Amino acid sequence: MLLLGKSTSINVRKVLWTCAEIGVPYQLEQSSGADVRQINPNAMVPVVIDDGQVLWESNTICRYLAGKHGREDLLPAAPMARAQVEKWMDWQATELNTAWRYAFMALVRGSAAHTDPAAIEASIREWNRLMALLDAQLAATGAWVAGDSFTLADIVLGLSFNRWLSTPMTRPALPALDAWAARLGNRPGWLQHGANGTP
Repeated sequence: MLLLGKSTSINVRKVLWTCAEIGVPYQLEQSSGADVRQINPNAMVPVVIDDGQVLWESNTICRYLAGKHGREDLLPAAPMARAQVEKWMDWQATELNTAWRYAFMALVRGSAAHTDPAAIEASIREWNRLMALLDAQLAATGAWVAGDSFTLADIVLGLSFNRWLSTPMTRPALPALDAWAARLGNRPGWLQHGANGTP
């Protein structure tokens, strides 16, 4: 399997962590969005080429890998159990990503297009609100995002959690997130691709 993307990219790291959990062999080719435009019209990474087929969208690639390798622990086969994992994956890609984008671009990337103090504050406020929702979910399960077992939901949200911790801003105390981070600390894939010092 050929994986195209920068190893520092949050979305590429979702795939790398998934590969680590499953034990998938791959060849990583350091590529940017511009490099993959011919095979991904969105000009975004990661892109995977496997069995002669092209896949993009990081969460879709993670689902594909779990399905291909029969990892029903990471993505259950039963429709409701699977949906419980996928709803949190979709929430990460939509609501949560939308909330943090402005603040992250301003405070970490130093983007000249993201300098409005009111917009930064609004982004921080919404980001913290949504992380509190995740904290409440983890408090309810007492274990992992989608229930008693580690799944793909923990991978994709683990990367988002790492970005939240890495951004210089005020954060509320969220003890269930802290306890979850301690559990993640036992997983080599998290240490290599999540909590590795890259936001």
